[in-house]
Amino acid sequence: MELRQLRYFVTVAEELHFGRAAERLHIAQPAVSQQVQRLERELKVQLLERSSRRVSLTEAGLRFLPGARAVLAAADQARASVADLVGERAAVFRIGTVSGLGERLDAVLDGFAERAPQVRVELVGVPVRERVQQVADGTLDVAFVRSPEPGESPELDFLPAWDDPLVVALPARHPLAGEQAVRIADLAALPLRLTERRNHPALVDLVLFACQRAGFEPIPAPAAGNLQDTLAAVGTGIPMWTVVYASNARLVYNPRVVFRPFAEPGMTLPIGLAVRADAVSPHLNLLVELLAEVEPAR
Repeated sequence: MELRQLRYFVTVAEELHFGRAAERLHIAQPAVSQQVQRLERELKVQLLERSSRRVSLTEAGLRFLPGARAVLAAADQARASVADLVGERAAVFRIGTVSGLGERLDAVLDGFAERAPQVRVELVGVPVRERVQQVADGTLDVAFVRSPEPGESPELDFLPAWDDPLVVALPARHPLAGEQAVRIADLAALPLRLTERRNHPALVDLVLFACQRAGFEPIPAPAAGNLQDTLAAVGTGIPMWTVVYASNARLVYNPRVVFRPFAEPGMTLPIGLAVRADAVSPHLNLLVELLAEVEPAR
């Protein structure tokens, strides 16, 4: 049982919604679901009742919630007492995050807890322009950025991190769901459910350009809200498609939806780390080391 799992469970219990809990925690919703499921397996009880419309606490969840809160409060108190004893506060390392970091974000949190327990990692989820600006003004120490454009922020360096592949999400009963890989041209007749461009310009531009290169303009479906709502819509079985980061897809269990890789050349988005050009930090070095140690899932 991990403190992180308890924190995720308590947040979901307070929000009764995985999407809102993920927003509070500044991480992707599938990661919240995965960690709560791990906690339930550890305890051998179901803490939450889940349906497509609502989340509620089971009897076991109601009994467990006060204890989970007490453990988190005790952990916070223990940290504070040690910090006071040595006469200093724990160092804080603030990271701007994006959705879809999956196992890499888990590796960062676990790695800091193991190798630098005196460092408190704070995750901050804000739009990309605010994220970059907060790195520039020192509010954030580092930030993940998709498809970084260095020319727009000459005062920052963008360290290459990895290329993030996208997969297609389809209704489980659609004929294309049986394919090992999906050609994007085969999706031309299906409506595309995608977020608005202002929310994620790099992703939207990448998908639309891939469609144009395949010789078609996608049929627009209603704009997506969060990932949970999008996959719920796809899971209704109405013919449509969307794209999901492969790291997120590996954490999602939805029997009404299947995820398939795109046929070559596929679609990927580069991820970079935005840092101040003069930044010198052992915490940044540790972050880079941790990310390098995470092997891409196959």
